[in-house]
Amino acid sequence: METNIAALQFLAAITPYEVIKNPTYVSLAVVLLLGIVALINWKLKVDKKITFYLFFLAAVSCAGYYSYDHSLRFKQNQTWRLDAIAENKVVTANAEITERDLKTEQGVLKTVQIQREETKQSIAALKSKEVKSRGEIAELDKRIGVQNEELAELDKTLAEIKLILTELGDGVTVENIAEYYNKIVENKKALERTLEDKETLVAAAEKRLADSRAEEARLTNKKLARNVRISHNAMESVITRVNQDWGFVVIGAGSNTGFTPQTSLLVKRDGRLIGRVRPTAIESTQTIADIDLDSLASGVRLQPGDRVILAKPESN
Repeated sequence: METNIAALQFLAAITPYEVIKNPTYVSLAVVLLLGIVALINWKLKVDKKITFYLFFLAAVSCAGYYSYDHSLRFKQNQTWRLDAIAENKVVTANAEITERDLKTEQGVLKTVQIQREETKQSIAALKSKEVKSRGEIAELDKRIGVQNEELAELDKTLAEIKLILTELGDGVTVENIAEYYNKIVENKKALERTLEDKETLVAAAEKRLADSRAEEARLTNKKLARNVRISHNAMESVITRVNQDWGFVVIGAGSNTGFTPQTSLLVKRDGRLIGRVRPTAIESTQTIADIDLDSLASGVRLQPGDRVILAKPESN
């Protein structure tokens, strides 16, 4: 009995709107009502078939309600799905239109950017031309200034020429200055010819003088060379060392005194010739010479202090 009262209180707490909206509430309400009816029938000891029929009727009613509710929900979901598909198509179409518009705008933007770059390049070229033009204008102004200075100088020169013409007299004017100038040119040419003749004579005299000086220098050098050769004839040197084992001597004179590998040398002692030596190594201040052993008398040996002279004196 307490269970039935709690069930009735639960049913009383549920509003009719909630029962109709929620199929679970409907089913539960039907089951509770049928339970109450069955309980009443059981208390009143009514026929069991009636109770079964009531339960069967409740089940069929619940199934029908569930089927109807499912059909309504399916139709509602189908409507929502169709609406969503239509909305999706609209959104897709709008997106395609937007994408086409975006591509068009991007193309326009790219064209504008290209035109902007071309404009920048054109502006840079114009600025460069402007700078160049300003430089050319400045150069032209400078040239004009120079030309003005030259014109002023020419005017000054012309005034000086007129003054000179006035001082020249003889009726010389700007008009007949050309004739006067031609006379001056002819006189100048005559003077130049005379000068050329004199320069030719001077050149010939200078050549003869140069030839004479060259001949004089040649004769002087020849005389000096002859005197040097003759002075070598009186040259005497001293043997400073003797190596009997290797058969050479060291002479205290070298290339500074005119010794050459072809020079033939005689050795004398106490005014007598005692042998010959042949230069083999010549330095500036000393000479190494081999002893000509065949030229030595029997028992004679060269010694330091022996004198060396030229075997063939130079002639004139």
